[in-house]
Amino acid sequence: MRTTVGIIGAGPAGLLLARLLHNAGIDSVVLESRDRAYVERRQRAGILEQGTADVLRAAGAGERMDREGLRHDGIELRFDRTRHRVDFPALTGGRSVMVYAQTEVCKDLIALQLREGGPLLFEAEALAVEDAGTDTPRIRFRHEGREDVLECSYVVGCDGFWGVARKAIPAGLTQVFERTYPFGWLGILADVPPSHDELVYARHERGFALLSMRSPAVSRLYLQVPDGTEPGAWGDEEIWDELERRFETADDWYLQRGPITQKTVTPMRSYVHEPMRHGRLFLAGDAAHIVPPTGAKGLNLAAGDVVTFARALVHQQETGSPELLDAYSQTCLRRVWQAERFSYDMTTLLHRAPGATAFEDRLQLARLERIASSRAAETDLAEAYTGFPFG
Repeated sequence: MRTTVGIIGAGPAGLLLARLLHNAGIDSVVLESRDRAYVERRQRAGILEQGTADVLRAAGAGERMDREGLRHDGIELRFDRTRHRVDFPALTGGRSVMVYAQTEVCKDLIALQLREGGPLLFEAEALAVEDAGTDTPRIRFRHEGREDVLECSYVVGCDGFWGVARKAIPAGLTQVFERTYPFGWLGILADVPPSHDELVYARHERGFALLSMRSPAVSRLYLQVPDGTEPGAWGDEEIWDELERRFETADDWYLQRGPITQKTVTPMRSYVHEPMRHGRLFLAGDAAHIVPPTGAKGLNLAAGDVVTFARALVHQQETGSPELLDAYSQTCLRRVWQAERFSYDMTTLLHRAPGATAFEDRLQLARLERIASSRAAETDLAEAYTGFPFG
């Protein structure tokens, strides 16, 4: 097999890239190790920045998102039993975010790719990227019980942290920056309408809590828990009781309870691999960087990466200049590090570290009070949350 761009991974990054390339008249092949049903039910991110939503619309993948997604014009911060709303449009010149689950983004992009795009091979396991430093990289993969080779002009690894793409970059050329956090998120899905119409980020002396949603009838909520916690270690009523404590306010707001249908635990880490390019191999999304979910940046960073690559490849084909492709890593990393900074700031602002001192507690409250009382500080949060520019 031969194609211009070989894409490893049919998550939102790989699928969006395939769509952008199709619209630009550039052929691609997508290899995905899992089956279609797994990809379409894989629960991940649910917040789309303004820029990500705009890209999906421009790519022809925004119709169902605009019909079924939930536009949010702000978030609420809770601390010391007080509530403060951050108004995104008022602080950013009209920008907002969209609550639309990654599973739904993938369903939309898969349907478009199968109907209009190039080959999308499920249960096609990428085994290795070969000759990445040459003009003729190859992806060795296994599909339908036999090994095959996909010859490419370019390879884009959208295959996540555990994928093969990053391994093709020589260790001597790389730098890794990472931080692990001593806590995680216990997340639940519950068949109950959300108790607030926007996301609620709560800082409490017992730990962080987040109120989110997947739809008007399904709530998504999270609790800070010690690192290594097993999902089954918490009973349903125990979870609701703890959420109630951490979301407590001085007014008459209350938390609605309902049947819990799913429990998961998400570890918290920050990770950046530099560079994001070697020869004609380009890394995108979790293959190159991971952020703690507090800032809602993971999927959006991946979208920014593939938009940057697609624009650079179109520029090269139209002008003959490799300038933008050569700058891919530096261009993406500027945005990545701003997102890492914001995600770290939000995490340390809202989570209580094990063994935190009274001094550290007071600093957290002072930072939150600064956001609630300073338009400049509030604007900085709103601009970062709604998204850094692509490219």
